[in-house]
Amino acid sequence: MPDHYAGAGRKVYPNFLQLAGLVAAQPGLLMRSQWNYYLQLMWGDYRHAEAYRRICDAYQAVLDMAAEFYLDTIQIVFQEFRLARGNWFVRGQPVRPQDIRTTALLTLEAQDDAISGSGQTQAAHGLCRGIAACDKRHVTARRCSHYDLFCGPRWFFEIYPSIRALTQQDA
Repeated sequence: MPDHYAGAGRKVYPNFLQLAGLVAAQPGLLMRSQWNYYLQLMWGDYRHAEAYRRICDAYQAVLDMAAEFYLDTIQIVFQEFRLARGNWFVRGQPVRPQDIRTTALLTLEAQDDAISGSGQTQAAHGLCRGIAACDKRHVTARRCSHYDLFCGPRWFFEIYPSIRALTQQDA
């Protein structure tokens, strides 16, 4: 961070690089959303224009991320596979997903994900052996990209209802 900001001297993964990465992963998504936003405004359909504006806003709502967090995550999870191999330690304590017992597990994947590979999140079911099978759920969203898992129609009509159903089953 530059000197004139709080956290001066701290290394970050800046938001503009994150946004560039999102755009590179799905180059047409932001452009289509912005185009459709302006078309809807031009046609006077303000309700649909607002929906596209929210997509554009969410797409660009990235914050600076602490560099050590980002780099550690890439190294530990995606390069060294420590979690999957059972040799990840935090503050000297082993991270043991098999010891998780008193919660439910919901994993989500996007069928057309350019960031996370097919089966990557579902692998958590095998790692979390202490969770009863009846408390495990997996959703693969069809015709869905990585970004769609977090925003837009797939989020509202497929992802959110799955989360809501799981969290309200014991309520």
